[in-house]
Amino acid sequence: MVEPKHFETQIPSCMTDGLSVQETLIGLMEAFEYSLRDVFAMRLSLEEAITNAIRHGNQLDPQKTVQICCRIDDQRMEVVVTDEGAGFKPEEVPDPTLDEFIERPCGRGLMLMRAYLSRCEYSEGGRRITMVRQRNSPLPILGDQVANG
Repeated sequence: MVEPKHFETQIPSCMTDGLSVQETLIGLMEAFEYSLRDVFAMRLSLEEAITNAIRHGNQLDPQKTVQICCRIDDQRMEVVVTDEGAGFKPEEVPDPTLDEFIERPCGRGLMLMRAYLSRCEYSEGGRRITMVRQRNSPLPILGDQVANG
């Protein structure tokens, strides 16, 4: 059994720094020998969450920072991303699969994170997201898997 690891950092609103943290966290998953499916799911979710915090939350303001905290063990990875923006109401983001929103790019990242994560919760007025991926999670469960599963 590998001892649980805790990683915490604060970065400026810079996409390059965000990518660097993402790679560090993926490296932790690889060290814990998570499956390629788990790594893919968390990589996608980290990219969305960190990009959203920098671009939408902090509005690319270099004076604002993004706080990223991670705890990983043999069973799950939990990452909390917090920005200094004005926040938002996730429930008000339109469903990107509806006909009237199908051409708009917004909302797809939220939809993907909800599909790939064991837990995806917003708090602090939408300024903080908590993401959890359980080891060997079957997520996402696609429509044909539900019907045939």
